[in-house]
Amino acid sequence: MSSQIVQYVLLRSDLLKDLGWSIGALVAQACHASTAVLHLYREDEDTMKYLDDLDNMHKVVLEVPNEDSLKKVAEKLKENSIDHKLWIEQPENIPTCLALKPYPKDQVKKYVGKFKLYKATLSSHSTVLS
Repeated sequence: MSSQIVQYVLLRSDLLKDLGWSIGALVAQACHASTAVLHLYREDEDTMKYLDDLDNMHKVVLEVPNEDSLKKVAEKLKENSIDHKLWIEQPENIPTCLALKPYPKDQVKKYVGKFKLYKATLSSHSTVLS
């Protein structure tokens, strides 16, 4: 039995915590990377299965601490032929996010398992999310 198909998205936490990017800008980075990788691998069997059941897509957003960590993950994925898209925000030319194409969870968990779920703290923001 094959494991659940999941899409992992790795987002730099320093963009919010240290560089002052807005939460909206971070969400946009994750959306860009996710959309781009789905388009690039749109003919892949797992991607097609993932998109065939839109109401049950499973996406996991993980936190990487900084640009160097993000680049290291991208290199490790490349070395192991794991399809992904490293999103580089333009015109700033800043790597911000990385999205794997949808994969059965058991095939890629070992590459991303050390990262925690992304948690944005809103303590300095007066906005209440409901």
